[in-house]
Amino acid sequence: MNAKQKAIEHPSEWEADDDIPDLSTPEWVARFATAKVQRGRPKAPNPKVSTTLRLDPEVVARFKEDGPGWQSRMNAALRRAAGL
Repeated sequence: MNAKQKAIEHPSEWEADDDIPDLSTPEWVARFATAKVQRGRPKAPNPKVSTTLRLDPEVVARFKEDGPGWQSRMNAALRRAAGL
């Protein structure tokens, strides 16, 4: 038996009117009305641009040899080559 089934069988253990706030009161309604909804990761100040780039297989293989993060390392190399 899992916890969910146990809670359903014995609702008096977790339902107590004293512990449940009344969410229809003006105080809670005002809080919900002004609450900022944030979903997902925060927006970056300088978001990356998705593009398609055709590269020699040897170049990609060389960057992948060093493991995860090869795209960031390739970006850094391109920034250095561009003088940024």
